[in-house]
Amino acid sequence: MTINRAFEAPQKSFFLLGPRGVGKSTYLRDAFPDAHIVDLNSEDTYHRLLANPGLFAAELRTVPVDRWVVLDGIHRLPTLLNEVHRFIEERKMRFVLCGSSARKLKRAGVNLLAGRASRRAMHPFVPGELGDRFDLEDALQNGLLPIVWDSEDRSETLTAYTQMYLREEIQSEALVRNLPAFARFLPVAALFHAQTLNANNIARDAQVSRPTVTSYLEILEETLLCFRLPAYEAKLRARERKLPKWYWCDPGIVRAIKNQKGPPAPEERGALFEGLVAQLIRAYMDYRDLCEEWYYWATAAQNRTKVDFLLRRGGDFIAIEAKSGGTFSRSWCTGLRALADLDGLCRRIIVYPDGPELRTEDGIEVLPFPTFSNLLADDDLWP
Repeated sequence: MTINRAFEAPQKSFFLLGPRGVGKSTYLRDAFPDAHIVDLNSEDTYHRLLANPGLFAAELRTVPVDRWVVLDGIHRLPTLLNEVHRFIEERKMRFVLCGSSARKLKRAGVNLLAGRASRRAMHPFVPGELGDRFDLEDALQNGLLPIVWDSEDRSETLTAYTQMYLREEIQSEALVRNLPAFARFLPVAALFHAQTLNANNIARDAQVSRPTVTSYLEILEETLLCFRLPAYEAKLRARERKLPKWYWCDPGIVRAIKNQKGPPAPEERGALFEGLVAQLIRAYMDYRDLCEEWYYWATAAQNRTKVDFLLRRGGDFIAIEAKSGGTFSRSWCTGLRALADLDGLCRRIIVYPDGPELRTEDGIEVLPFPTFSNLLADDDLWP
């Protein structure tokens, strides 16, 4: 069954990046049915062009100038961007440059295409794409990667996905020298999902050096599995800077890396639900320009008062707190009330799994997850 994605392709050349299994190739086949496809994920095509990059230019000369060219797996052979640049300039051809890693692109002069190819991202499914087929409990347990969602045995597919990541993204691309150390690091990094990121603690628990942890974290970000959320630090000096928060792009991946199966345990739900809300916001930042910047907010280090997400658009802010409990508690409002005097704060929202919509006497909105998701899908979050 075809699922219409919230992603909308631009009309000029663009990079389409996203983690493995997120549905990029499927989308491109549907959205560009007449495109000329060069699939670098095919070993035959990859080795042929690796040995003789000139064959790529010869192939492009046979393509009509008004026909899109999809270059799938560009992260595997980024030197082809030189020819892409030339054909954009000389023949005004349009390209989709699709990949699951930004690592090699960053190291291969991707700025060569600055202004000639925009960057877009594709994410796991969002509830609005699945409609009535979306199930929150299943999303928390197995995630929303299309490759997993479409499988008959989602748990088994998630396990295979993590093994494929180690084999094809890490080992075959020679991203790390010590694969066992990286494999030991992964479940420790998964424990920091929706937590502030402390590289020293990860290094101690994974039994690797701090510089190694720093490089491993960069690999997870550049292969698009993880992202950081900075702290809101208006007018703070550099020495006062807070640690960023760390999120994985999908709850199913987090659980698979930790080898957790079955329904989430109570102690898992808070981080998994917060991470799902984070990924939903992030997707609509890319799909709908939801906000210009986002942060988390916290008071001084000795005080645990915090707000999970602070979105900025111009001079306006929206504060969002994610709570995994089933029944509203007034204690959920502590962080949002501490932030009430922030200049430009126009909305305070608590998101929880399901239940009635509520509003406190001081204007804090309590919204079930489906309502919040619909606000983002309909671009109705900002007043």
